[in-house]
Amino acid sequence: MFARKVCVKLLPGSSVAYSRTMQSAIIPILREQEGFCDEISIVSGERSEAVAISLWDRADSAETYHRETYPRVLQALEGVIDGEPQVHTFAVSNSTIHKIPNLPR
Repeated sequence: MFARKVCVKLLPGSSVAYSRTMQSAIIPILREQEGFCDEISIVSGERSEAVAISLWDRADSAETYHRETYPRVLQALEGVIDGEPQVHTFAVSNSTIHKIPNLPR
């Protein structure tokens, strides 16, 4: 199991628009990606920031998504984010999400 953490600075007053874009445009794109397992998105309107964590079956699935599809996701977020998102990757060591393949128990 592999995770991508994307931290974004939101434009002032755009937290609702960010959440709407995630739900209507980005999550459907993610669901089409091979190896995608889940998405968790958290938003702080007070701090104008958001964090999105996507879970993937393997690192190469996440890397393929980043290389081939992530630019389209960034286009969908134009108008709600300020600057370039920070992307970090992690190996998942623990999770309470059920039915995740390849996670050591």
